[in-house]
Amino acid sequence: MRTLAVYCGSSSGIDPIYMNEARKLGKAMVANGLDLVYGGATVGCMGAVADAVLEAGGKVIGVIPKKLANVEIAHKHLTELHIVDTMHERKALMAQYADGFIALPGGTGTLEEWFEVFTWAQLGYHNKPCALLNINNYYTPVVSLFDHMIEQGFVREAYKHLFLIDNDAAALIEKLRDYKADYIQKW
Repeated sequence: MRTLAVYCGSSSGIDPIYMNEARKLGKAMVANGLDLVYGGATVGCMGAVADAVLEAGGKVIGVIPKKLANVEIAHKHLTELHIVDTMHERKALMAQYADGFIALPGGTGTLEEWFEVFTWAQLGYHNKPCALLNINNYYTPVVSLFDHMIEQGFVREAYKHLFLIDNDAAALIEKLRDYKADYIQKW
């Protein structure tokens, strides 16, 4: 594992813990020899994780659509910055670079990006680990939703084991490194 895609908010959230933990993740990535690929912005948790990786001497690849380059304020000091036409291109390029995926707290865009790569793992399009950094119990409701979907027969219980979750960045990176993919036959 060399590069992690990190999906997270372009906002900071209401509690300083989100920005602090985003920075901790960036530092933990560099300490573990991991590069970052992310959404390319300077703001919010996105900017915090990128700046932490850069400050620790790591490599950061940003991927941002033209339409968002001014809204999310494209980071000008990255190792590489790719400006693409669409969100589809952004997600495809990030997935191409990544050996694993982590979602920090964020909004609907963060969830959409993470759920897409998780779905790809579920369908066997890749065998890369997908993880949630459960800062401040942010993703606990998502785990409850998975349990509900399983109880209602829309998700197989085995799929819940395709994602990793932890509230500590270093521990989550260790889980990502130890991950062994198992393709689960759907039908």
